[in-house]
Order: sequence, then structure tokens, then C-alpha cells
Amino acid sequence: MNKFKSNYLTTGLICLLMVLMMNVSMAAAETETGTETKVKAETEIKVKAENETRQETRQEDLDFLYENLKTYHPNLFANASEENFLSLKRAIESRLETESNVDFVLDLQSLVALVGDSHTNRSISSIADETHFYPMKISWFDGAWVLSTTEKGHEDFLGNQVVAINGFTMDQVLERFSKFMSADTAVKLRRTYGQSSYIEALYRYAGIMDEDASLKLSLLDSEGHEKSLVLNAVDAESLKALSVVSLSDLREKKPFTDSMSKYYASKSLNDNTYYIQYNRCVEDPDLSMTQFCNQVKSDLGNGNYQCILVDLRKNGGGSDGVIYPLLMLLREEMDTKGVKVVTLIGETTFSSAIINAVELQEMGSVLVGEPTSGSVDHFGSVNGFELPNSGIKVQVSSKFIGLSDYFDAAAGMDTVSLIPDVEMPQTLADYLLGVDTCVEQLLTDSTLPQIAEREWVPLTRARFVGMLYKAAGSPKQMVNENTFADLLGFEWYLPAVDWAVNEKITSGTGDHRFSSARVLTWQEVAVFLVRSAKAMDLEPKITRESQLPEVLVLGAWDLESIEMVWKWGLLPENANFNMPPTRLQGNAMVEALLMAQ
Repeated sequence: MNKFKSNYLTTGLICLLMVLMMNVSMAAAETETGTETKVKAETEIKVKAENETRQETRQEDLDFLYENLKTYHPNLFANASEENFLSLKRAIESRLETESNVDFVLDLQSLVALVGDSHTNRSISSIADETHFYPMKISWFDGAWVLSTTEKGHEDFLGNQVVAINGFTMDQVLERFSKFMSADTAVKLRRTYGQSSYIEALYRYAGIMDEDASLKLSLLDSEGHEKSLVLNAVDAESLKALSVVSLSDLREKKPFTDSMSKYYASKSLNDNTYYIQYNRCVEDPDLSMTQFCNQVKSDLGNGNYQCILVDLRKNGGGSDGVIYPLLMLLREEMDTKGVKVVTLIGETTFSSAIINAVELQEMGSVLVGEPTSGSVDHFGSVNGFELPNSGIKVQVSSKFIGLSDYFDAAAGMDTVSLIPDVEMPQTLADYLLGVDTCVEQLLTDSTLPQIAEREWVPLTRARFVGMLYKAAGSPKQMVNENTFADLLGFEWYLPAVDWAVNEKITSGTGDHRFSSARVLTWQEVAVFLVRSAKAMDLEPKITRESQLPEVLVLGAWDLESIEMVWKWGLLPENANFNMPPTRLQGNAMVEALLMAQ
């Protein structure tokens, strides 16, 4: 073979080899592309399946939550219509497939918050590992928000007033947080926000978060100078590693009324004042309430105390009946020694502690301190259930507790914070000094505070009987135990009820009940006045000739009594008789009775 032919063959072989290699490469590429396509397709199918599964499980949890709220809550639509619930539920359903787990959990909470019931709530602890936190806390002092915790190095900002966050005023921040925080009072919302003011996910969900996840606090120092502090969120582990400083670290000392026990404790504050701290409506396993009361009784017997302070400011609730032995002891001290009882309430006072505070007020105790986070009339008696897929725990109220239906002290109230007779808030300056503002003021003031008259409140049976009894000179009565089944035995008006029964002014409302908190009608007022005049040997003169208003005639079951008190001039001539009488009008009618001779 010649050289030319040899080169030609070699070249041909090389070309053939290159073609074969290209074909192999192309085949390999085609195979690789097919594999990638297959993997991609499988991934998409898997993701779609996961999304569908997530959507299905979320839908199941959402449906389960809503149906169980409807099943267990005594009045789910008391504060928001069913359409409001369904509208929010549909909005949540529209994003089940795409939203993050954190947002889904907060969506569920927003549905629960729509109930408007502080006791109906759900845990958001499940998002703790999926969110970040700011090295700060905001607290309420002196009627404003202040920075109470911050990262070390920013101590100069502590105690400064927080006026805005990321350009939103604090009122705007609270309004946005109210969409997903369970609260039936403004104080409860404020307290819940303060406790969670460091959680990044909440600001993001509320639409307050900047894109870079930072918070800019707008502040005012003590001299009114504007400042700003930018905070970045960190995960839970990093937060633990940070050095933070709080206002509590700057206190000169702790107040002498600092937490004395998990449950209840007592001590003498001075020769005149005895102090009882009731922190949980739960029986101490190591000291029964009966044993505790025996200790208190011994202390009181060894002293000459003029005032007993009962502190409920740290009490978040439990079982309202635990305190009853103490209430009976206090009633005895009030009756036999004339001891004054002052009850301290505050932002933490909640649930059963609200009931106990109202019961103490029903005894004649004055309430001092700050408005409570819990409401007077409220849903409560909590039950619970768990969502089937996420395992999130939900607590739901099982009944409505209307204290205004039971106690004269709660008359005219509704789902509102329990307001003290005398407000004595804790000041920031005293806090830093280690001074309990309220107790210190009570100890240094020469006169004890008085119960607020609340003259605009509707007149109840108990209140009017008490007024009439006082007008009769408060004659000493033989105590008739168990006169009525619905009396607890420690009410301030018990002697008045005994007097009214003995003088045949009232025999109750039937079924062995007195119905203390029932609001009087003008008809009942007239009957009570006529019978009281007879009991006090009064002979009122006729002073009014005008015709009895038609509204008082309609439906009258004792027209003679109404006509009589009208002619005596006891009923207010220009009153709106379509509305029940008030305490102010009750006092005026009793005074008129005494002057009508």
C-alpha cells in the first residue's frame, strides 16, 4: 500500500471515529437530558403532591378548628358575625398551599382572635423554631410604652418612651396586633402585646416589618429629645447568647411587697396595716387555705390592725372558690372589729381573680390600683382540644360568666376591665427605686380611700335595700343564716336584707332567692318605698297634684303604691321612666322619703 493510500485510510478512520464519538456524545447528551427532564418532572410531581398534602392537612386543621369552636363555645358569634368568620376562613383557605408554616399558624390564631374572648386562645409556641427575636422588650409605665429590655451597650435607651415602630404609632401597632391576639379588653391586648413585643414573626404578619427584617424604634428620652434605635432579629440560640439589660437590673432594690409565695402569704406592714398577698386561685399543696386562714387569724388576734390589704395584682386566676375561707374571715374582722379591707388589683388580675375582686367589693372592700386585663362579665371555664395534623393546642371557653347578674358591685358593667374605685398606678420612677407606689401611698396617706359611688349605675335590689336600711338608722339585726340560697354570707348588705325581710319590705323573688343584682323597676321602687315608710312609722304628706305618667300606669301590678309615692313627691317628676332608676335617683328618693313628713 502506498503512502498516499495509507494516509487516506488513516484520515478516513479518524473521521469515522470522530463521527462515532459525536454520535456517542449526542446519545449521552440526549440520555442525560432525558434523565434531567425525568428528575425534574418527578421533583415537580413530588412538590405538587407535597403541596396538595400540605393543603389538605391544613384545610383539615382549619375546618376542625372552626367546627370545634362552634361546638364548644357558648356564643361564638357574640362579637363577630358568622359571615365575618366565614369570610376570614375563605381568605385563609386561598393561601393554604403557598403560605409559610408561621403564617398559617398565625392565620389560625387570627380566626380564634375573632371570637373576642380572652380565654379562647391557641398556642403559637410551635413557631418558636421558625421565627427570630429582637433583643428588646416594651412595657407599659406611666400611661406610655417604654423600652424595658435591650441589648447591652444600649443602656441609655432603657426607660425611653417608644412612640413608633417602623413609622407606625403605637396605637397603630396595637390595632394591627389586635387582628390576631385574643383579647376582650384594651388592657388585655396591651398586656399580651407587651409579653410578645420581641417576636419578629408577629411584626411581619402584622405588616409592620421592613424588607430587611429590622425594627426601627422611635423614642423620646426623659427630656423629650427624639432618638431612634434599629434592632435586628436573631434566632433563639443567638438570642440566648446575647447580653441584655433590663429596667429590673437597674432597680435599687425589690419592693417589700415583691412576690412572697407562689400561692398566698401574709405579713404585718406596720401596727395598723396587715398585708395578704394572693397570687394564684389555687390551693397550696403544702399549706391549705384553711391552715393559712388560721395563721392570718392568729396574726390579727395578736395585733390591733385597722386595715387589711388583700393584693390580687399578681393573680392570673384558677378556681374562684379557693378564697372563700379567707373571705369569711375578713367578714368577721369587718363586723366584729370594724377593720377596713382594701383590695389591690392591676393589669395581671385575670379570670377567677376578677371574680374574687368583685366578691371582695361586694363585701364592702374598696378596690385600689389599676384596671385589670380580665373583664367583669366574661367567657370562661376553659376546655381544650388539639388540631389533628399540626397538634396545635386550642383552649376554648365553655360558658359565659355574667358577674353583673350576680353581684351588686358589678351592676352596670359588662365585658369591660374591672376599674378600681381609686386608681394608683405603679410609676416608673418608683419601680426603679424599688417602691410599690400603691402600697406606699396607702401606708402614708392618713385617710383610707372610699368606694366610688358610680351614681349612674342602675339601681339593684341589694343597693336600694341598703339605702333604705341606712335611712332607718341601721337597726341591729338578728342574723338569719341561709335567709336566701343565692346569698354567699359575706355581702355588705346582709343586715339590710335581714331588716327588709323582718319588716316585710321584701320576701325575695321566689324559689328561696333574693336576687341581689337584679335591677329594680319603678314599680318595685314604689312598693319598697311604701313598705319602708310603714316600717319607719313615717307619714308622708301629699305634695304633688300632677297626673301620674302613663308609662308608670301601663302594666302596673300595684297601681296604688305607684300613685301614692307619686303624690308624696318621691318619684322624680322629670325622669325617663322608660329607663330603670339609677343609684343617684335611688338616693334622692330615700332622702325625699325622710323629708316628706
